[in-house]
This record gives sequence, C-alpha cells and structure tokens, in this order.
Amino acid sequence: MLCCLGDVVEDVVVWLSGDIATGTDTAVQIHRRRGGSAANVAVAAANTGTGVRFIGRVGTDAIGRSLIGDLAIAGVDARVQQQGRTGTIVVLVHPGGERSMLPDRAAAVELDSIDDADLAGITWLHVPSYSLVVEPLGTTSRAAIRTVQRAGGKVSIDASSVAIIEEFGIERFSAMVDALKPDVLFSNADEGQVLAMTDTRGAEGVDLTIIKDGGHPAVAYSGGRLIATVPAFTVQDVRDTTGAGDAFAAGFIVARMAGIDIEDAITAGHRLAAEVLTRYSP
Repeated sequence: MLCCLGDVVEDVVVWLSGDIATGTDTAVQIHRRRGGSAANVAVAAANTGTGVRFIGRVGTDAIGRSLIGDLAIAGVDARVQQQGRTGTIVVLVHPGGERSMLPDRAAAVELDSIDDADLAGITWLHVPSYSLVVEPLGTTSRAAIRTVQRAGGKVSIDASSVAIIEEFGIERFSAMVDALKPDVLFSNADEGQVLAMTDTRGAEGVDLTIIKDGGHPAVAYSGGRLIATVPAFTVQDVRDTTGAGDAFAAGFIVARMAGIDIEDAITAGHRLAAEVLTRYSP
C-alpha cells in the first residue's frame, strides 16, 4: 500500500486577471478546495484505483472535518489526527498558470507521533519536503521513513519548493536527503538547479532522481547518469498548475508499484499531471 505523509489543508485559490492594484479592488475568481501536497498525491493515486493511506493532522474545526471527509470520499484511508487549527494556503494564480503561495499550515506541521499500526503494511511511503523541514513534523516524518525502510518498503521525497529548501539551508537539505537515502527524489527544474543537479547526475544518495520541467520533457538520473528523457503531454491554455506536480508523482509511483519501467512510469506521471492541467483550463 502507498502512504502519503504530511499536509492536508484548505486551498484558497485566487485566479488573478492581472497585477494586484494596491489600495483598491482587483477583480479575481476565488476557488476553495482541498489542498496540501501529500493529500494531493494521495487523492490522485486513489483515483487510479490504488490503495492509499494518508497520515496527517488537521484542526478541531469544521474545515478539518470537511477535509477528512473529502479524503474518505476519494477512497483514501485517512489516518488524520485532529488538534489545533486547520491550515490554509492562499494560492495566487497569475495569468498563464504560474502560482505564488502564501502558506499557513497550522496543525499540519504539528504532527508529533504516528501509531505503529498506521505504518503497518506500507510498501511505499511518499513524503513531500514540506513534511521534513518543520518541527515536530520533520522528526515524525524522518522516523516514519526509517520505519518503512526497515520493513523493506520504498520511499520517495518531493523537493517541493525552492523557498523551503533555501530557508532550511541548501547544504543542510542535501545532507538530510543523502542521509535518508530515498529510492526516488522528485524535483522540478528550479529545485534541481538550487540543489546543484547537473545534466550528468541527479541527487547524491538517491537511487533515482526525476526532474520535471513544466511542458518540457522530464528526465531521470540513476547511478550518476541520464537514463531517460520523456516528453510531457501538450495542454493548451493552462490556467492553473496547482497540484500538477503532485499528480505527476502519484502517476509515477502507482506505475512503479505495478512493476512498470521508468520511462513508462514517467509517461504515467505526465498523463495524470495533464488531467489536472486540463481540469483547470478555461
């Protein structure tokens, strides 16, 4: 079974029509939906019919209860603690689909323990870096990774965000990933550049590095060499890229869990990402 560990929050997605006018009104479209990188991966994977568990924390409020219900409706085995205040991320989506995110993860980062039963039977654990660079969630997540690895399961980490890598410390982040030794590291092109991944190698201490680059081909590195280059699907007039990277990770992981080779697994990732982009196109 796949398990995703980390954040489930309310996304308040603001579609901007142009620059924000300071001191007065700016016309926008606002969409509220379930968010959080780990939750997004869990739901995208569940939509393929794969058995998925999600572990995280929300607040003791109506939004938190709604998010738990949303995960259950999507077919996710939600092991969600309730304490404190549910997190919210305001996502400003600029024309053309690029995003700026204003996160307040609140209870999501306060997960300080996981029941042993919640990790039983997990054969693949996916952890966004959002779950690794804050406390107490970071300590909890690293312990979960070691537990799954000792049981013979695989682990994937998503680099997640240039900002959080730089805030945590680039060398410190790289050293942490090297120590955790995940089977797969997902990154986009900007994150790969910050982590000093070159055209000839991926991340140190990682069996397989997948670098996405929007509508350009994704590449895979293993053993210090390029092993795959796979074109992305073409999607016209993208309005909102929110969740596309998470869908890519879900598609890739589900395919690899089914024994599909790396190139075809990347194609599966592109396919799920394209579905998200198409959903949010005008």
